[in-house]
Amino acid sequence: MSTRAASRNPFAALAGAARRPYLTAAVFAVTLACGIAQLLHSPLYDHVVRDAVRIDDGEWYRLVTGMFFQDAWAFGLVSNLLWLAVFGTLAERVFGRARWLVLYFGCGLFGQFTSYVWLNPVGAGNSMCVAGLLGGLAAVVMVASRRYGVVLPVQFRVLAFAVPVLAVVDTLVHDNHGVPALLGLALGFLLLPRRQSG
Repeated sequence: MSTRAASRNPFAALAGAARRPYLTAAVFAVTLACGIAQLLHSPLYDHVVRDAVRIDDGEWYRLVTGMFFQDAWAFGLVSNLLWLAVFGTLAERVFGRARWLVLYFGCGLFGQFTSYVWLNPVGAGNSMCVAGLLGGLAAVVMVASRRYGVVLPVQFRVLAFAVPVLAVVDTLVHDNHGVPALLGLALGFLLLPRRQSG
C-alpha cells in the first residue's frame, strides 16, 4: 500500500485479512452486560472489585472480575467501552484473534496483579486491558516502515513512540495503566503479525 493510501486507512495496510472484529464485539458485549448489572444492582460491585484485603483472604477471582466491572461506574463503562471498540477493532484486525486474547487478557491480568500488590489495591475496570492493546499497536506502528513497507502518517509514529514514555510517567505517578501498556508494547514486538506477501 502506498503512503497516500496508508494515510487514508492506516491500519488496513497492516491487517493480514479482512477480519470482522467478532472477538472485540464479544468482549464488548460481556463487559457491557457486567456494567449494566453493576449499575442496576450496585451491591454487586463489592463482590467483584479488586480488593487487596479480600484477595489476601483467598478471593483470587477478583483479579479476573475486576477486568469486567468499572470503578468509575457509568462514566467508566461508557469511556472504557469506546476505547475497547476503537483499539480492540484495530488490534483484532492487525494481530488476529489469538494474539488479541494474549494482549487483552494477559496485560489486563498483569495490570490487575501489579495493582493488587503495588499500585492501586482497590479498583476495577477494563482500561488496563485496553492499555495492553494500545501498547501492542504502538509496537506495530514503530516497525511498520521497516518490517511491512508501510509508511504511516507522522502523527501515528509520534504517538507510538510516546506510548512508552507516557507509560513510564504514568507508573511513576502511581497510576496503574502504564505497566500493562509497557507489557503490551513488549508483547507486541513478540507477537508481530507476519509480513504480507506480494
